[in-house]
Amino acid sequence: MSGTTQDITRMKREAEAARARLSSTLGALHYRLQPGRIASNAWEGVKDKGSVIAEDAVEAVKARPAIVSGVLAAFTLFFARKPLKSAVSRLFSRHGDDEDLITTRVDSGKENYDLTAPLAARTPIEGVSA
Repeated sequence: MSGTTQDITRMKREAEAARARLSSTLGALHYRLQPGRIASNAWEGVKDKGSVIAEDAVEAVKARPAIVSGVLAAFTLFFARKPLKSAVSRLFSRHGDDEDLITTRVDSGKENYDLTAPLAARTPIEGVSA
């Protein structure tokens, strides 16, 4: 064979190898770019990142438990401020002598009325505790 024929044969083999590599690359791209596969890969990435964040949070709590407890207490107080304020107000507004009274407040539009009545004593019923 002459040098030119060998060159042509070599070039044909290189072209066929390049086509095979291109076909393989296109097949891999087609596989990787399927919508379900992309969503699955994204979900796996999110799960991995979430577990890393959770591990970092656990390490931070282990390193500084007092600070984390204080921050959590501050958040709890902030978010529960209205119910806590209401409970504390009720706690301190009660009078010791009013424990036996039922108080009803009626709003007539012009003024408030304070209606009180004594608490009725109940007799224990057999088998039922008060």
